[in-house]
Amino acid sequence: MDCADAAVVSARSASGSGRCHLVHRPDGSTLGRLDPKTGAFKEYRTKTPDSGPHGLAADKDGNIWFTASFQGYSGKLDPKTGTTTEYHLPDPAARDPHTPVFDRMGVLWFTVQRANMIGRLVPKTGEVKLQPVPTPNALPYGIAVNSGGVPFFAEFGSNKLASIDPATMTIHEYALPNPESRPRRIAITTDDAIWYTDYAQGHLRRFDPNTGNTSEWPSPGGVNSGPYGIAVVKDVLWHSESGVSPNTLVRFDPKTEKVSNLGDSFGGRRGAQYDGDAGRQPRPSL
Repeated sequence: MDCADAAVVSARSASGSGRCHLVHRPDGSTLGRLDPKTGAFKEYRTKTPDSGPHGLAADKDGNIWFTASFQGYSGKLDPKTGTTTEYHLPDPAARDPHTPVFDRMGVLWFTVQRANMIGRLVPKTGEVKLQPVPTPNALPYGIAVNSGGVPFFAEFGSNKLASIDPATMTIHEYALPNPESRPRRIAITTDDAIWYTDYAQGHLRRFDPNTGNTSEWPSPGGVNSGPYGIAVVKDVLWHSESGVSPNTLVRFDPKTEKVSNLGDSFGGRRGAQYDGDAGRQPRPSL
């Protein structure tokens, strides 16, 4: 059994453990851990029922952090003990934390999609701060951190990308040239270029935050291919096409601009994340 075999998952490997941690959402209250070597699967229940665990991120100690998209908190699971800790968001309107990512200082950043906010959680103190996105109904979605420690995120409800200053939490928005673009998830290469899936236009696009220049490449499935999850492996881009049936996985090499369509590699999954192992393809995510 592989991580891709899980029914509905969002996964990220934990501190080199080789295990795949999953969000298991049919009942809205379960996280799971799969050992690909043995096929052993273990489930962990959230303290709060119907939490809706969504995105996952692993810290350096192997703890698994998740966003509770139905109950307005970020959680930490200790896989060794099964203990979960909840960090509730300070604003009642912020009920749907979505995608989490750690920066190089060990601070957790996350998007709060419908509440139109970006969150910052300091694990050492438990402090949680929220910053509203300037554009109304921007639907902040995918998020990643560049080499300088600056989080960038996609505004799925607009044609914008944005960054947030890690010290002041000031948000700077970048309008994309096509007003119909809808960036959904992002990945950052070693040159700090922002790559994003344009879900509405069926393109993979590159944005240079220093110059404001954009480049684009059509996804093989066409304008309605629904490019969704994206990952970068040694500066090679991988993205999923969620608008075609069956869903497909696409590989793009920026050096050669060669596009490879790998077909139904994940049995109809919507996203991809890299597990850090050399030679491995990305894994599915939401």
